[in-house]
Amino acid sequence: MMISSMQATLFGKASFFRQSSSLRSLTFFVPFSSSTASVSADNLSRKKWRQPVFSALELGGVKVSREDVVKDDPTNNVPDSIFSKLGLQLHRRDQHPLGILKNAIYDYFDTNYSNKFDKFDDLCPIVSVKQNFDDVLVPEGHVSRSLNDTYYIDPQTVLRCHTSAHQAELLRAGHTHFLVTGDVYRRDSIDSTHYPIFHQMEGFRVFVPDEWEASGMDATSFAAVDLKKCLEGLARHLFGAVEMRWVDTYFPFTNPSFELEIYFQEKWLEVLGCGVTEQEILNRNGKPNNVAWAFGLGLERLAMVLFDIPDIRLFWSNDERFTSQFSKGQLGVKFKPFSKFPPCFKDISFWINESFTENNLCEVVRGIAGDLVEEVQLIDNFTNKKGLTSHCYRIAYRSMERSLTDEEINDLQWKVREQVQSKLNVVIR
Repeated sequence: MMISSMQATLFGKASFFRQSSSLRSLTFFVPFSSSTASVSADNLSRKKWRQPVFSALELGGVKVSREDVVKDDPTNNVPDSIFSKLGLQLHRRDQHPLGILKNAIYDYFDTNYSNKFDKFDDLCPIVSVKQNFDDVLVPEGHVSRSLNDTYYIDPQTVLRCHTSAHQAELLRAGHTHFLVTGDVYRRDSIDSTHYPIFHQMEGFRVFVPDEWEASGMDATSFAAVDLKKCLEGLARHLFGAVEMRWVDTYFPFTNPSFELEIYFQEKWLEVLGCGVTEQEILNRNGKPNNVAWAFGLGLERLAMVLFDIPDIRLFWSNDERFTSQFSKGQLGVKFKPFSKFPPCFKDISFWINESFTENNLCEVVRGIAGDLVEEVQLIDNFTNKKGLTSHCYRIAYRSMERSLTDEEINDLQWKVREQVQSKLNVVIR
């Protein structure tokens, strides 16, 4: 299982908040357009190809309609397929692997911290750009703010990319120990470990001066020691007596910053990212004389390992052959595959343009095939003498629950070809 390429948490090694070299352009992409300057009326009218979804949801006590999320705003890049999964809240289902894992983590904190941590798992995933980026010190112009990476409802509103989007508001409300769990949204590639919706848990603890002054350590050292002790205990609670190691890293919102890795099934596995909270975050939110730590982990990343779940799409399955295998409080029950339907591969080649991104391609394919698409993989590319670049992608179609017919797959592939050409303004070869 390629867990190393799993959806990154806010603190994860592959996190798009890591300020390192990146192959992604920093351009602020307009979705499915060859121009980043404007979106034509023709482009907006093309939204009719989406599967219609008509519903209203209750999210965090707020009623949300489709029109609140899927708009004809030029910056809106939220498809109906994403809206249709808002409100499903897999992490709140006690017999679902994600809910079982969440509750196991809750049990650890309740037992070791005398119910000191406040728990939030129903906060609305619709947040402001300020909450999602500014409040956690993500700089202006950072690649993570691009429409290529984030689902924008309008220029000032997004579907949260991480549960840390609620960090500042909870601090201002007076919470000093809290766990936030929720569904988060990122435009991403398609394979067995990536999905545009996944689930995170954020942990946060604030200390007062009396706590570190009594220890004889400076505030930052005290918080770092306490953080590592807490998370090593959590790792043992979930995985048993495993070998662990700490890796120094960088995040814009913590300093110092660490990643915890465990040696599990004969390889090192990144479990979570964490660090001592940047003082600026505390200063802005009414805690100038305090110090704090924070951690973030991806529930799918850990659940795939603990339950031996091979494909991230299975978390969304309603098939009883999947759901019946898990029970409340039973952490680490090993998933037994119930089907081995073969994949069907289809290739598509086209000349790309300057605004082409793989995430936009995946959004088109996912919008047509939904969870029937297992993987989209670049298998060939070249540039000709005229300077034109061609990409060839192999699309794997496979259902977790049934065999797909040739007619069904050919119909999907034909629609993909049509929409890739019209939405991405590429030339099919």
